[in-house]
Amino acid sequence: MEQRISLITLGVANLQRSTAFYERLGWRRSMLQAEGVVFFQAGGMAFALYPRLDLAKDANISAAGGGFSGISLAYNTRTREEVDSVLAEAQAAGAELLKPAQEAFWGGYSGYFADPDGFLWEVAWNPSFKIAPDGSIQIPD
Repeated sequence: MEQRISLITLGVANLQRSTAFYERLGWRRSMLQAEGVVFFQAGGMAFALYPRLDLAKDANISAAGGGFSGISLAYNTRTREEVDSVLAEAQAAGAELLKPAQEAFWGGYSGYFADPDGFLWEVAWNPSFKIAPDGSIQIPD
């Protein structure tokens, strides 16, 4: 198996509500003709929204569950100041601010918001992670 991730899919309670949230963040949909699933191109990978019940059925597992899922998504910024701006933009789009931006123990600056389905997003500036013009990051050795 190659070391890469091709697609991240979030199982959402309300596909229209979640789509509207990400569109309010300025994300543009891909494959507009797709039915029952929403795709966004995210750099070299894809991000998808899919009804939670359908995703659980597809994986042959129960859709029941709640609370902390043990996963967070991250949006890294090019500057420290951009963290506050992105968190404010997420709140304006309907996100719940979980942790205001603050100095992080690892030397950067970060905060957290939850999307309408409670998925955690960390917004972080890490001075060790350089971001290319296309938005990709390179983890230092």
